[in-house]
Amino acid sequence: MHRTLLTATTALCGLTTMVLAETDRGAVLTTYADIAAAAYADSLATAQELQAAVEALIADPSEATLTDARAAWKAARVPYQQTEVYRFGNPMVDDWEGKVNAWPLDEGMIDYVDASYGGATDANELAALNIIATPEPMIAGQTVDATSITPDLIADTLNEADGIETNVARGYHAIEFLLWGQDLNGTEAGAGDRPWTDYAQGGDCTNGNCDRRADYLSAATDLLVSDLEEMAALWATGGAARAAVTEDVDAGLNAMLTGMGSLSYGEQAGERMRLGLMLNDPEEEHDCFSDNTHMSHFYDGQGIWNVYHGEYTRTDGTKVDGPALADLVAEVDPALDEELTAKLDTTMAALGKIRDSAEDGFAYDMMLARGNAEGEALIMAAVDGLIDQTRSIERVVTELGLDSIAFEGSDSLDDPDAVFQ
Repeated sequence: MHRTLLTATTALCGLTTMVLAETDRGAVLTTYADIAAAAYADSLATAQELQAAVEALIADPSEATLTDARAAWKAARVPYQQTEVYRFGNPMVDDWEGKVNAWPLDEGMIDYVDASYGGATDANELAALNIIATPEPMIAGQTVDATSITPDLIADTLNEADGIETNVARGYHAIEFLLWGQDLNGTEAGAGDRPWTDYAQGGDCTNGNCDRRADYLSAATDLLVSDLEEMAALWATGGAARAAVTEDVDAGLNAMLTGMGSLSYGEQAGERMRLGLMLNDPEEEHDCFSDNTHMSHFYDGQGIWNVYHGEYTRTDGTKVDGPALADLVAEVDPALDEELTAKLDTTMAALGKIRDSAEDGFAYDMMLARGNAEGEALIMAAVDGLIDQTRSIERVVTELGLDSIAFEGSDSLDDPDAVFQ
């Protein structure tokens, strides 16, 4: 992803410091870190619940245990997506994030795929490797011992194998594929439909290698839990990520706003929403196997809202809140605070319409279909809202007297012709 030229300039007025005296900037950063700690702790807890559901599926494969594991996966996405606003401005998060949420992935590297998927390509010789069916694969010219599928094998050898980013072997989306399988419905309604018998043992096993498939699912889920344990610890009291964002107040505020603006603009409005609509391609969905994209989009937006308002609702219903970025902005420029608050609410309403429509049967896949005016209108309302709120986030940077920021960009927004080249 490239950097766009969209910037926010530094304010020169010395009055800013005096006006901000009422709200302690350090306290705002403490709230920011407290929300991160709570959201990552919730992400860890729900991943552990997913781990338990996966263990139950493997121990006793059935339609019911597969359904439970899928439900646990969806529940785990709710708190995690609200942490994505901590990317971009926090290097510790950005360097780590690819371990748990990388996409898109060439799923044929992991398991069997439909014949329409094709095989190896010039860009990726491992695109249809099917490691689950291949205990001794050839990777980068060397034979690899994959007779035992372990977290270390996935993390150290398979993930981004041969240096190719789409060889995603770990994280939420690898687990998603193992629970749902491919979504072969195109722009029609319907998610992946992997049978529970893909985990049955003995003569009831379908599509072969059910024991290795279970080993892979178990190892990938264990790896997700350990990765989230790492990040939860980094934001807990005494954690390195908390220390990094709170030790320099202005740099910390810049990190907050970088995350808000970059997720709003290039990442969500561009790469996750506008690009898929331009291509009319359900493969560009963020949660393409489960058809859960509408929920992930909603909670990405909610994470931005949380950071601005200094408020997060935990999975148990309790709230974490405190002095907020909104308080600082309201003191400097009350009209700007009202403007950004209104724009965030507008975006959340648009994302809520996408979510509700999908839950009512108008799947996100269907919204992406060429010529579907209703779907395009729903998606573009959210895209426009995200872009519009980014303009106000730029103004916040200026009004708080912070260093200029180059937010993440997307060809789909900055150079649309390049998308088709």
